[in-house]
Amino acid sequence: MGTYLFSWNPTKWPWKTYEQSVVEVLKGASVTKNMRCINYKNIKPGDRAFLTKVGTPPRGIIGSGTVTTLPFESPHKQAANKIVHLVTIKFDVLLDAYKEPILTNDILKLGNLSAQNWSPQSSGISIRPALV
Repeated sequence: MGTYLFSWNPTKWPWKTYEQSVVEVLKGASVTKNMRCINYKNIKPGDRAFLTKVGTPPRGIIGSGTVTTLPFESPHKQAANKIVHLVTIKFDVLLDAYKEPILTNDILKLGNLSAQNWSPQSSGISIRPALV
């Protein structure tokens, strides 16, 4: 089983139901989200997924879940005639980055964790096996 890091930049990719999704996950409801995946050749259902908030502070890990689909193609929302690869993630943890403590990038830069890029330009990168 692989472990992947997905990034979310609220400025570039608004998540209109984010606050509601946080509440639903807390209640134990099933919340899924399609996320871009640069590593689409290797990822598969059952792999672990972590979600990091990038862009404006606070930045850091805000969620975790499980990949539930094989990668699939979708039209790029900002570039005509391009496609992106997506996977669906079912969240088991989703924190409100604006109201709750999160695992910030400052913490992720300490010790062995510093070997991983926690603020990737691309979403769906592999997390080093030694860190999970």
